[in-house]
Amino acid sequence: MTSFSAEQRRSLDERLSQRFIALDPAGYFLIKLDRAAGELIAEHYGNGIDERGLAIDPDTGEVISCRGAGPREPLKIYRGRSAKELGMALSEGEALPPISCLDHALYLGRELQKAEYCLESGSDYIQD
Repeated sequence: MTSFSAEQRRSLDERLSQRFIALDPAGYFLIKLDRAAGELIAEHYGNGIDERGLAIDPDTGEVISCRGAGPREPLKIYRGRSAKELGMALSEGEALPPISCLDHALYLGRELQKAEYCLESGSDYIQD
């Protein structure tokens, strides 16, 4: 069995990040750190999906820009002291979780772990 180096693993992840991803109709999340409170934050935003598979603003029908076209209000803000606590709030905390796709849940788990590491280490967190 051949083992992968850290560089090969990063290269693989970069390649996998370029694949087509179907958007979650339940919405998307922006993950942030609140260093003063020692917490992870997940802001949940709603969206619609148009016939091309693009995220659209449910109020205007306009395509949501990846470049931050303007401020949008989150539907809900979730906070947790750890990736596990926040992940449980997202997946177990409501009758209808704000995540409807397994790949989205896996992505969020990975991002929350990365954000927790950045919170602990003091390094900058950049969402993938």
